[in-house]
Amino acid sequence: MTTQTLPSPAGPAPMASPAGRGAALLVLTFGAFVVGTGEFAIMGMLPEFAASLHLSTADAGHAITAYALGVVVGAPLITILGARLSRRELLLVLLLVFGLGNLLSVAMPTPGLVEVARFMTGLPHGAIFGVSALVAASMVERTRRGWAVGRVLSGIAISTLVGAPFSTFAANHFGWRVAYLIIALFGFLTFAGVWRFIPADTPNRTNSPLREVTALCNAQVLLTLLSAAIGFGGMFAIYTYLTSVLQNVTHVPEWQVMLYMVVWGVGMLAGANIGAWLVDRNINLAAIFALAGSALAMLVFAGVLQSSVGLMLDVFLIPACVNALGPALQTRLMDFAGDAQTLAASLNHSAFNIANALGASLGSVLLGQQFGYGALGIGGALLSIGGLLVYLLALFMLKKSGVAEERQPII
Repeated sequence: MTTQTLPSPAGPAPMASPAGRGAALLVLTFGAFVVGTGEFAIMGMLPEFAASLHLSTADAGHAITAYALGVVVGAPLITILGARLSRRELLLVLLLVFGLGNLLSVAMPTPGLVEVARFMTGLPHGAIFGVSALVAASMVERTRRGWAVGRVLSGIAISTLVGAPFSTFAANHFGWRVAYLIIALFGFLTFAGVWRFIPADTPNRTNSPLREVTALCNAQVLLTLLSAAIGFGGMFAIYTYLTSVLQNVTHVPEWQVMLYMVVWGVGMLAGANIGAWLVDRNINLAAIFALAGSALAMLVFAGVLQSSVGLMLDVFLIPACVNALGPALQTRLMDFAGDAQTLAASLNHSAFNIANALGASLGSVLLGQQFGYGALGIGGALLSIGGLLVYLLALFMLKKSGVAEERQPII
């Protein structure tokens, strides 16, 4: 059987930014930080949010669900509707919608209208990350795409480390509406940065939404997205209930809870950079390392719940391993999506939010059945193993089809 190969690793020449590649990547990373903060901020300011709208904490959580639903719906919808726009044009539109959505969140007077505004704000979320990753990859050589994608996605990790705690502080001292106003202003600042520093690419005005969808009908793309939807879930099964674990099992002082959250954010940041480094050397090794490593780290979780030091180490390792998966899957989608790269890259973040819902739901079921907090680690490990099995299936099908990808080594 003759072995086919994917497009040459050399690829097209990198696009030049008006003010240099460094400034452009900084803008894209800042944008990922702002959007990530917009997603995670409400988790830390939920009590103040609920009190101001006269809601129970459970009812206030509907705003989180509305945002997540917007992400899942918006990534494919907006990308398809914007098929004829250039990536720079699409990114500007998405950032404008994000900023306006946060302004509406500030202005809406009733819980129901706030939920509508949060849904609207979530619509451009996945597409912003997906298009940003593609723009970053277009400005570097093919063999450095993992580095560029990891650089941009590190903004998400920084949002958990800096953005979300700052939003909690702002909400506690000035109100949640002020926190979202600041996020909106940062969104518009990112819009200005994209306008100034991101190179203008040539739009395909003849492209059609149908072509974007049909090009996505690729088994490798679908299996990669499924790996994300399952493989990331374990991290959320643990992160959702981490505060409860710290308070009810590990019994750390209240001030130390924030310290563990900071360590978690550092782990995510480290994972993004480790994953990016591995992708530029061996993309499959990066994905397998992330999924297998996260499964092991989660299995350890149940055994270190009583140890504050052991748990802190594991709280670093779990997100470090899981987040190393992000650059690998994002880059793999670029290899196989063909004419649907923008849609596939955006759907990767829809899959991420599906994993969020899947992990949180699994954790709720395990705790509801009285399996105890240690079961969160076992359930999370099973999700990581599930994602690994899907990824290995994708590699098996690729090998069976006779298609192989050549990658140039880093010199």
